[in-house]
Amino acid sequence: MSAVPLATPKVPRKRRSDAELKAIVDDFNATLAADPEHEPTADEVAAWAAFHFDGTLAVACSMADAVLPHVVSRFAPGVDVLFLETGYHFSDTIVTRDIVAEDLPITLVNVMPELTVAEQDEKYGPRLYERDPALCCQMRKVEPLARTLPLYEAWVTGVRRDEGPTRADTPLVTWDAKNGLVKINPLAAWTFDEVLAYAGEHRVEVNSLLSDGYPSIGCEPCTRRVEPGEDPRAGRWAGFAKTECGLHT
Repeated sequence: MSAVPLATPKVPRKRRSDAELKAIVDDFNATLAADPEHEPTADEVAAWAAFHFDGTLAVACSMADAVLPHVVSRFAPGVDVLFLETGYHFSDTIVTRDIVAEDLPITLVNVMPELTVAEQDEKYGPRLYERDPALCCQMRKVEPLARTLPLYEAWVTGVRRDEGPTRADTPLVTWDAKNGLVKINPLAAWTFDEVLAYAGEHRVEVNSLLSDGYPSIGCEPCTRRVEPGEDPRAGRWAGFAKTECGLHT
């Protein structure tokens, strides 16, 4: 499938209330608390998500790899996969996106900022990412996603606990109060090596940058290679006291 403009969820129905959605989250976490020795697998979480949010589920994918879309689409074929098209991606990332759109049973949705790069440069000056990366991320990632997520009842992310201190306590399922929907993290307990192992076993597309010193891939101007032993996200916004773009904080 090729990239498509932003569309509404495939199953048109009235969105359930926040209270109803929160009750689904509470039920999941109560079941988890009742059996703390067993943390559900990624497949179990994806199957749960597909059952409870059929037609109102979205997957957010940075195209570092296609593991998350692969896991979810096995249980929710045709699921919307949201790609934040910032205009600053590595060419390797765009290639990965296009291959994933062709190879997997998903609907790729390019989520666009209000301003093109040229329009942003004209309004704020060139290379805003060098002067105010927080504002750049806000306009090109955070705001576009915030406009898109209300179309859905739940979104699935690839956030993992091993990615750094800010993500160490990532739950499998939670209520995303900032965006007003359920947030699901099926890969929370996985390691980077487990992601690569899954990709190899299932022949899932992986961004070539992962094997070139980029364990965390963002926009090209703001991402550098990571040295052995460094935090996986140390290459993001190098030179700034910033490790998150704001999507998950």
